[in-house]
Amino acid sequence: MAWREQVALARRAAFADQEYWGRPVAGFGDPEARIVVLGLAPAAHGGNRTGRVFTGDRSGDWLFAALWRAGLANQPQSVSVDDGLLLRDCWVTAAVRCAPPANRPTPEERDRCSVWLAAELDLLLRARVVVCLGGFAWDAALRLLDGVPRPRPRFAHGAELSGPGLTLLGSYHVSQQNTFTGRLTEPMLDAVFARALQLAGS
Repeated sequence: MAWREQVALARRAAFADQEYWGRPVAGFGDPEARIVVLGLAPAAHGGNRTGRVFTGDRSGDWLFAALWRAGLANQPQSVSVDDGLLLRDCWVTAAVRCAPPANRPTPEERDRCSVWLAAELDLLLRARVVVCLGGFAWDAALRLLDGVPRPRPRFAHGAELSGPGLTLLGSYHVSQQNTFTGRLTEPMLDAVFARALQLAGS
């Protein structure tokens, strides 16, 4: 929490003239969504700056372009909370609500925020699929499912786990570490959302 607020005060030079949000970041999207996209945490100069998860950073550029191609967003970019972005049949959130140092949330942060994630999912009455961006999000989602088999299913790109009411679908995270290296490509991400739509019943 202190680090999140420190970043908001210090600011990055490129955003020195902007006032940072600097508080916990909630999910957003279509309350009737059948598809939930679960990330790690707000980026220090993305969601922590703009007040909307995956907004104003390169990970968001990748994510919302993919949602747009899948017909789940009305535009391919998300730069600010007032940019006109609307999601259709999709809700975007994160396992951890505050920007962590080095963009690496800890298991303790995940566990402290789990009550908020559980409450959020409970409100999304039509949710059928959770697209987990990375192993951290996969583990956070697993902790909320009843009757998870043993051994616990491991994260992998394209992994699926059907639970009571929800199916988890794994995808490599849209971080620059994956997109710049080619570990995650646009066709790979598009295939994940095509599968999510299929599982959701479209």
